[in-house]
Amino acid sequence: MKTELLGVIASFLITLAIAIPLGKYIAKVFKKEKNLLDFMGPLERFIFRICGIDTTREMNWKQHVGALLSLNLLWFVYAFVMFLIQGSLFLNPDGNPSMSPHLSFNTAVSFLVNCNLQDYSGETGVTYLTQLVVLMFLHFMSAATGIAALVVVFKAMQDKVTDKLGNFFEYFVKSITRILLPISLLIAILLVFHGTPASFDGKDMVITMQGDTSHVSRGPAAGMIAIKHLGTNGGGWFGANSAHPLENPDYFTNMVEIIAQCIIPFALVFALGYYLNRKRMGLVIFSVMTLGMLCFLLPTMHAEMKGNPAIAHMGIDQSSGSMEGKEQRFGAPATAYWSILTTVISTGSVNSMHDSSMPVSGAMQMLGMMTNCFYGGNGVGILNYYIFIIIAVFISGLMVGRTPELLGRKIEAKEMKIATLIALLHPLLILSFTALSSWVITKNPTLPWLNNTGYHGFSEMLYQYTSCSANNGSGFEGLGDNTPFWNITAGFVMILGRFLPIIGPLAIAGILAKKKFIPESAGTLRTDTGTFGIMTFAVIMILAALAFFPALTLGPLAEYFSFH
Repeated sequence: MKTELLGVIASFLITLAIAIPLGKYIAKVFKKEKNLLDFMGPLERFIFRICGIDTTREMNWKQHVGALLSLNLLWFVYAFVMFLIQGSLFLNPDGNPSMSPHLSFNTAVSFLVNCNLQDYSGETGVTYLTQLVVLMFLHFMSAATGIAALVVVFKAMQDKVTDKLGNFFEYFVKSITRILLPISLLIAILLVFHGTPASFDGKDMVITMQGDTSHVSRGPAAGMIAIKHLGTNGGGWFGANSAHPLENPDYFTNMVEIIAQCIIPFALVFALGYYLNRKRMGLVIFSVMTLGMLCFLLPTMHAEMKGNPAIAHMGIDQSSGSMEGKEQRFGAPATAYWSILTTVISTGSVNSMHDSSMPVSGAMQMLGMMTNCFYGGNGVGILNYYIFIIIAVFISGLMVGRTPELLGRKIEAKEMKIATLIALLHPLLILSFTALSSWVITKNPTLPWLNNTGYHGFSEMLYQYTSCSANNGSGFEGLGDNTPFWNITAGFVMILGRFLPIIGPLAIAGILAKKKFIPESAGTLRTDTGTFGIMTFAVIMILAALAFFPALTLGPLAEYFSFH
């Protein structure tokens, strides 16, 4: 167990060691300073030329939003149609069928918004063609969308009055060519050399140790698995996701994949400090995010390593921790670490079945998605954190009698209204749709939705909408979610949970960027101090975490007390 704990600590420290220089590199890319991948310039200019994009034409925040939504609408239509007809297309050696309209809608939305909720089962639900040209394509596009939106906010936070916030298409393309593509290529190579398939062969027939015949799916999986983690997407090539031995063959690949899903969210926090020449601010934000992550990680690791009391009462050895639904290859500590990082980061990939987690662990996983701003997904994690900074600045200013200011701009009523609406949107979506699903199952108890009744059944429904609103994609898979009700309602929650929290910060940043810049003075409320960091942490916990406490008491917390 001590060795496994050392593996968790090593994973975090290696991630941090990569993220700091990567953050500096990302800041150089978007400040147009000389950087390592300047040789990609000709390719980028070729893309801009054939697409008719003039990167010298800078956009205001409204034009950025228009470009973002237009691109995403186009990709949604493309993905939706491809899923409807995939069974009739080529590169389908296993003969997988086309999707129903409601499943096509859910899957297209899910991968478009970086959620990657899979109401189909991995290798049996899509073809090699749609895995590659739809799902993997959207892995890159959705991650680049989040990064590009964040760079707009970086640009707006600089100390000059402007409504010219760069060119969205330039940010978007460079996010792919200079960040996502080269790093995912390196990760894919590491996975291939450790046994992840990268061929176009169909299922292979194997004889198990029991003498049974089994057909094992293969395919060009390594590339998709690399970007699914790096892009904080999470949708697996295989139905079992990273618990599958071909998707995650050994402890080395387990470390590679958990590091991959963390490095860009970590790096973007440091990139903020380098971009604005406010390294201390970036460090404070990272410290608050890490504190929040530890608040969820430590109880989870304790619960999983302690074991299941119900099984312990049967006289079964629990020295290895609670191993139901987990891989023996990774152990309880590494599994607990993954389960929290994947929900805090909003990747949503799993190397164990969260439905089998201890009740405390399930509560912490959900809280990671409910707060939705500790690291978070590529770009959007800091956008969500930005909302809480606005609220914390306003409250702090009122408390100490100073004018609320953020980096030389006054926070006024319009910005606060937008920030408050975005902060309340997340709990509204989760709680209202969970209430709706609870009412429907109460009125129709024969519906084949829940494999578990009582507290855990409620947790399965609460987790589903929490995952959708947080653009996470993991689930308590005791829920039978491939039905018209779940596919359609979850699809709308994913759309609202993705785009409004992007539009809100862009609007606030654009409004503030046009305001008069006020140089710092003795009366300025500093936002790069430990005191302000603690204030922001308190605002997040009060507004985000406590809003969900009543729902958690009906699910995982009630289940925990029932164990004792």
